[in-house]
Amino acid sequence: MPNSPVTVLHVDDDPGLARLVQKALGRRGYSVERVSTAEEGFARLARGGIQVIVLDHFLPTGTGLDMLARLKELPEPPPVVYVTASGETSVAVAALKAGAADYVSKSVGEEFLALLESAIEQSLEKARLAAARDRAEREMREAKERAEVLLHEVNHRVANSLALVAALVHMQAKEITDPAAQAALREMQARIMAIAGVHRRLYTSGDVRSVEISEYLGALLGDLEATMKASGHAATVRLAAAPVRVPTDKAVSIGVVVTELVTNAFKYAYPADRGGEIRVRFDALDDGRAALRVEDDGVGWRGEGPAKGTGMGSRIVAAMARGLGSEVAYPAPAGVAAGCCVSLEFEV
Repeated sequence: MPNSPVTVLHVDDDPGLARLVQKALGRRGYSVERVSTAEEGFARLARGGIQVIVLDHFLPTGTGLDMLARLKELPEPPPVVYVTASGETSVAVAALKAGAADYVSKSVGEEFLALLESAIEQSLEKARLAAARDRAEREMREAKERAEVLLHEVNHRVANSLALVAALVHMQAKEITDPAAQAALREMQARIMAIAGVHRRLYTSGDVRSVEISEYLGALLGDLEATMKASGHAATVRLAAAPVRVPTDKAVSIGVVVTELVTNAFKYAYPADRGGEIRVRFDALDDGRAALRVEDDGVGWRGEGPAKGTGMGSRIVAAMARGLGSEVAYPAPAGVAAGCCVSLEFEV
């Protein structure tokens, strides 16, 4: 028995059976409205307030299957209990495939009415559960969309804040006369901008969980090359990167590693008045791993002996490599006698 009045639309051209159904369901708390044709049924549905339909197979024009097909065109049709003649299993199967929630074989007596009431109750429960599921899914989608909008805004603000910090570092460097201090601040500015670039990619992307590495490295190296050339260096950077999406935290580490290695190549591989090429490669491997490689044709270094400069860059690269689950390797550069090559392999 329903907890609150439920209106049933009974579509059947048999007035005698309709009276029996109306009386039996009325005793159980249902309000039954009867129409004889599909056209009358749709007219009644248009006025609203119908929670369930009891639909007979044989109608004055066509069959109940025709009405089921038209019901699919409604935005939220009520559940349908299909009534067939006894033994018409194929019709019942066709009705279920066409969208009926349940079916009952027509007969004379209390058994049919009891089965009909049970089918109505089950159809209403199925409809309730389906509506609750759809509502929950809709709420989850809306919550996800709100979270993504918020995360985009957070990344936007982080990127702007990091850019501001980098600008302050640049201003401070201009006020210092010590060349070593100036160089250290410029390197710090480059590291900050490498991290800011990741957040900038995140708030302009549809996926806040990962970064498309070839686009990110292209923008990063473009900025870095312009900065180094403005400082008097003549080398040129070449990038070859596979279009791989990399998790955000790993993209940050990759960006910092590339910034350190390319900056070192500009500073130490080639004298300030000599041009050269710095090559950066990012390749996707077959086992879910990736390989990062930075090489030059300069004066040459194999990772042995004291590091040039303060050694801070080498320590940062080693720390980032550990965070990626990798180790820094120094294979021989391809096709050149001197030069330096640094490579890392890690899971993406």
